[in-house]
Amino acid sequence: MLRFFVAFCVLATCWAQDCLVQNIQVKQDFDRNRYQGTWYAVAKKDPVGLFLLDNIVASFKVEDDGKMTATAVGRVIILNNWETCANMFATFEETPDPAKFKMRYWGAASYLQTGYDDHWVIDTDYDNYAIHYSCREVDLDGTCLDGYSFIFSRHPTGLRPEDQKIVTQKKQDICFLGKYRRVVHNGFCDA
Repeated sequence: MLRFFVAFCVLATCWAQDCLVQNIQVKQDFDRNRYQGTWYAVAKKDPVGLFLLDNIVASFKVEDDGKMTATAVGRVIILNNWETCANMFATFEETPDPAKFKMRYWGAASYLQTGYDDHWVIDTDYDNYAIHYSCREVDLDGTCLDGYSFIFSRHPTGLRPEDQKIVTQKKQDICFLGKYRRVVHNGFCDA
């Protein structure tokens, strides 16, 4: 029994070390110009609070001054039962790592959430899939206490089968495996 307990403690310590926010790897040599364009959220790990629920489409753009901006639309429920499509806007502040940004975001209406979060591009092949990660609050042990993540596809029908294995591994790498839910696209926010 003691051996089992010791093995469990060693595994828990290794897991906690692997899940330290400071150890999470991002996309090397991230190219924002190749990244810009339309992305469809196909899965997400939710944070605490009001957030886009489904029908989420994000468009990233590199402005003339080289800064990246984004718009997103998605279904939200406000005032406990009112379904509507929210338009969100974001600006990205650069950091020394090209795949790590500080993202300032806000909704077109005052009831929508605003924030200033770390926003990291964990991985992308630019043409098919992308994994975004944000940790809003780091716990005392260095792991993420409140965070969110999006799995994006360039294709409204979802990820290609050959991308599934890569995306699953990245979910594990950021310690969010098993915490995602599917994002449906049923036309609710189509204009």
